[in-house]
Amino acid sequence: MQIETLKDVLHWTKDFHQHLSRCLTHCADKNTDERARMILAYLSEQEKSLTKVVNSFETSGDEHALNTWCYEYVNKQPIVQHVHCDAPFSNLDATQIMEVIVDQHQQVIELYRYLASRADIPSTQEMLASLLSLEEHEMMRMVHSANRFRDM
Repeated sequence: MQIETLKDVLHWTKDFHQHLSRCLTHCADKNTDERARMILAYLSEQEKSLTKVVNSFETSGDEHALNTWCYEYVNKQPIVQHVHCDAPFSNLDATQIMEVIVDQHQQVIELYRYLASRADIPSTQEMLASLLSLEEHEMMRMVHSANRFRDM
């Protein structure tokens, strides 16, 4: 996907969360570890939720912010590629699953942080700050919930 505007970044982020949700769902039934299956099912639902929230930014966000060009920023800070489900989560334990999820989300967070640091337009700064906060808080919530699964 060619990334040129902030709207493209949001579309990519929505696809990222959607793909991750599908992969987690696909692998949940195949994992032999009960705790890992529970975490995979939980994370899949969280990714579906994030897909919907990012979609709302994409469909109802400020047009000026959405049309902000960011391709030169993306060239300097490349967008993380989707991890294929060829090496599925079904082969990982709960700790390994969370390591992969945190790493992938951290890359999205770093992208938003980078774009926010370069944004000049107030509406773009505001949108990126909101997206950055959303991604950071959702990742913290997922980690916290996964830790509760570990305590079970």
